[in-house]
Amino acid sequence: MNDDIARFGPSGNDEAFYEKGFKHSIDAPKYIADMGLSAYEYNFTKGVNLSEKLAIEIGQEAKKYNIEITAHAPYYINLANPSDEMAEKSFGYIISSLKMLKLMGGTRLVVHTATQGKATRDEALALVRTRLARLDEIIHEEGLDDMWICLETMGKYSQIGSYTEIIDLCTISDRFMPTFDFGHINCVMQGGLKTPADYKVIYDYCLSKLGKWRANHPHVHFSHIEYNAKGEVKHLTNEDTTYGPNFEPYATFLVENDIYPVIISESRGTQSMDAKQMQDIYLSKLGKK
Repeated sequence: MNDDIARFGPSGNDEAFYEKGFKHSIDAPKYIADMGLSAYEYNFTKGVNLSEKLAIEIGQEAKKYNIEITAHAPYYINLANPSDEMAEKSFGYIISSLKMLKLMGGTRLVVHTATQGKATRDEALALVRTRLARLDEIIHEEGLDDMWICLETMGKYSQIGSYTEIIDLCTISDRFMPTFDFGHINCVMQGGLKTPADYKVIYDYCLSKLGKWRANHPHVHFSHIEYNAKGEVKHLTNEDTTYGPNFEPYATFLVENDIYPVIISESRGTQSMDAKQMQDIYLSKLGKK
């Protein structure tokens, strides 16, 4: 994949995909390529329920149309669960997702690390660090060293996943990289992502902890998200003018600092169209550089 330009695409299949008569994700790479996009995130969020044959076929279509396939691991992973038995199940969900993603030809798996639960924040983070170190060993034992675990920033205060927490957790292994969900970060910051300088603060911290390559090629989720005092409420579309974050300041930051992420839109039902809109903004700014 080309490392010197940002890639854009949807998370899963949007409403327009089905309205146009497509029925299955095997059609997604062509649909996305026809829109001029170049990334696609397959969702295992409710479980890894895909046959190996179909995973390979989707991967072949993605390669044919130069689409970078990524995937999102199940939502119910919780590496801060005090039960070692439940932690083993979480490891299993991650490994199953990685193996299926590899059949698709992808390398980036997005993972929600944990909820805090009844533990203190420090206790939960310590347990997550221990579990991630063990996960790193399991990935090596499974021969999946060429895969990335993309730990996601979260949108609720009850979840492990501020941007500093995620970046710090990524120092455990060179195979861990951040998924900066800027909609989530904006929720936790109560609307604090407004200017290119706001993104530069996050980038500088990442650069100091993880080095240039991971700082310059992160995984990104971007969508407008409604929030309240507890954080994230629900995903919106780019038409929202109340909550944000708006994409234009981030696009300016990307172009000014030579950052080349894979950017996945998680808009509510319009993710392909919103990914295209973001790409158009980015390319416009890139052309003026």
